[in-house]
Amino acid sequence: MSLAPDTPPYVWDEPTWRGLVDFVRAGRSLKPANWPGGARCAVALSFDSDHETNELRDGGKSIGRLSWGEYGARRGVPRIREVLDRFGAKASFFVPGVSAELHPDEQKSLVDDGHEVALHGWIHEVNTQVPTAQERELMLRAADTLERITGTRPVGMRTPSWDYSPTTLAIAEELGLVYDSSLFADDDPYEIVSAGRPTGIVELPVEWIRDDAPYFMMNRFGAQRPYTAPPAVLDIFLREFEGAYAEGGLFLLTMHPHVTGYRSRIFILEELLRRITEKGDCWVATHADIARYCADQAGMEVRG
Repeated sequence: MSLAPDTPPYVWDEPTWRGLVDFVRAGRSLKPANWPGGARCAVALSFDSDHETNELRDGGKSIGRLSWGEYGARRGVPRIREVLDRFGAKASFFVPGVSAELHPDEQKSLVDDGHEVALHGWIHEVNTQVPTAQERELMLRAADTLERITGTRPVGMRTPSWDYSPTTLAIAEELGLVYDSSLFADDDPYEIVSAGRPTGIVELPVEWIRDDAPYFMMNRFGAQRPYTAPPAVLDIFLREFEGAYAEGGLFLLTMHPHVTGYRSRIFILEELLRRITEKGDCWVATHADIARYCADQAGMEVRG
C-alpha cells in the first residue's frame, strides 16, 4: 500500500496530503482523571533489549558489535534488574524475537518476576523496508516466539526504531494488541485513530528526548558520536519527570541495556527511581498495566 504517489509533494492535491496526515492520528486523550491509589502521576520505565539484533538487522557481521549487543544481555539487563528490584519497580522490556531466541532464560525470568516482555519486531527490522506480507509474518512470528518462551502472549508493541509502515497498525489490530508505544503525538496516553476510525489501541507516546540512545550511541566509522555527559542526561530525564508530575500525567522513559547498563551510567536509573520514590505518590507500572487502566477509565473495551 502506498500512501502518496511518487510525485513531488508540492504537486500533491489536498486529498493526497490530507490522507497521508490522517492515516494514523492521535484521537481522544486517555489521560485519566485519577491514577490508581491517588497517585499524582504514572511512571512507565521501558528497556529495549535489542542485544545482538542491532548488528544482525543490517546484515552486519562485526564480531565486535555483536559482542556489544551481548553486553546488554550479559551485564546490562542484570544491572538494570538489580536497580529495579531495589526500588520494587516493575518495567516493560521490548524484545525482538531473535533476541528472545538468543537469550530465552532472560525473558522467562523477567516475566516470572512480574516485568512485562513486549513486541519489538523480529530482528529489529525497519518496517518501512519490509514487504507487507513479510512484515505481518515477522510480527506474528515474534508474538508466537515471545509467548512460547515466556508463557505469556504479548499485549503491546514498540516498533523497531519507532518505524511505522502503512500496514503496521493493521497488523497490531489483527494481533489484538492493547497498546502501542512508538508514536509521538502527545505526552500522555491517547487512542490511535486510523483514517478517522478509532482503533481501540492505546498509544503510550515516546520521544527521543526521553531515550538514552541519542545521547550516548556512537559509530566509530561515521560521524555519530556521544555528545552528552551522563549527569546532563539525568538532568533532562528529571526535568521530563518533574513536568509529568506537575501536570499529573505520564512519564515514559526508553532505555537500552547495552547503552545505560554501564557502571558510569546506571546511576541515571538509580537517581531517577530515588527521586520518583521520594515523591511518595507515583504509580510505577508496566506499559500493559498503564494502558489497561487508561482504557478502562475511558470506558473502552480492554483488549488482551
